[in-house]
Amino acid sequence: MARARSESARQIAELLKTAREALGLSLAFMTRLDETTQHLEVVESALPMLFRDGTTRPRANSFCQSIMDGRLPAVIPDVTRFPEAMKLPAARMPRLRSYVSVPVVLSDGTVYGTFCAAGFGADKQLSKRDKALMEVLSQAAALIVEPDFRRRQLHAEIGGRLGPVIEAGGPQVVLQPIVDVATGRRIGAEALSRFPQAWQRPPDVCFAEAHEIGVGDRLEVLALRKAAEHLACVHGYVAMNISPGTLLTPQCLDLLGRLPLDRIVLELSEHQPVEDYDLLKQALAPLRGGGMRLAVDDVGAGFSSLRHIVLTQPDVIKLDRSIVTGVGTDQVLRVLTRSLVDLAAGCGATVVAEGVETEADALALAGLGVHYGQGWFFGRPGVPAALRPSYALRQPILDAPTATSSNQRVSSPTP
Repeated sequence: MARARSESARQIAELLKTAREALGLSLAFMTRLDETTQHLEVVESALPMLFRDGTTRPRANSFCQSIMDGRLPAVIPDVTRFPEAMKLPAARMPRLRSYVSVPVVLSDGTVYGTFCAAGFGADKQLSKRDKALMEVLSQAAALIVEPDFRRRQLHAEIGGRLGPVIEAGGPQVVLQPIVDVATGRRIGAEALSRFPQAWQRPPDVCFAEAHEIGVGDRLEVLALRKAAEHLACVHGYVAMNISPGTLLTPQCLDLLGRLPLDRIVLELSEHQPVEDYDLLKQALAPLRGGGMRLAVDDVGAGFSSLRHIVLTQPDVIKLDRSIVTGVGTDQVLRVLTRSLVDLAAGCGATVVAEGVETEADALALAGLGVHYGQGWFFGRPGVPAALRPSYALRQPILDAPTATSSNQRVSSPTP
């Protein structure tokens, strides 16, 4: 049964049909060449049972390779007149007697494969003019195949990087302290994934790439498992990141179900859309019933996080660094932060500010009613042993809000 053609393959087939009809030959096909194999990716043939899409042949003893190597001309009106050609398998079966082949060259000069036409009888009319037509058609074919080729190339590169990380059990996971901005007491830590520095890619990009090639859920669950391993050696809660889609997988739900839920804050990122909030809440219900708290990440960076808040009713709202950095001196950021603090209070949620890098911002956040903060001002991500019980501010917090009820703070064992 013939396999269904993609849209690009149908476009290539139209070009091949044009070549076959213009040259009056029985067969036209486009190949993709790898190191050892000639892949007949798209075939237009008068004998479809003998030639079909996906057929493979050894590259070394093909007409195309002999032409590329210069052992045969690009246009062969009569194969029997070339002893080199008669040595090739295709001259015996399926007994090709005329042949035209030109390379399919991509924009960077890479030879993707060949654009070919062949006949079962000699054709003395084949000429350089026919080669020129084939070259024009092959250029059109190159424009069609290049996007898919680059995508496959990119996926192979991503897989080559991520494969060893996955086989090793996932990325390195470090901890960054989460601190009460009024007292400096550490109440928890966020688990953050780290990938090889040589990649020069932030973690969110690495996870996005993993999802692009179909291993994102597996990589996220591995990172979650490594984060959970830190529970045994640190006090307080550990915040762990997960995307909505991965959360719904059986592997993720099974792992979470085996953890001490009362020590976990699960951070739901807004970088992946939620397809079904009812399904999400159904999956979260037994976990939250067991003591796990839910956080919405990156609040203030986009509109989807506000939708997450409305539809999931989180226990923790995490302010994005884009509205935290500079809040100590920027009146607009202070107004925005205050409004989000009021929103959290109305939802019964606590507020954690991410990206706190200066004392001025820490002091301003405390004055605005933000409960907790994390960022380089308190401590950079590192190994569990680097966490301290407290991170005292250099200035006392004056006029810190007193209206916050105890059930609005993330409760945790004393570090």
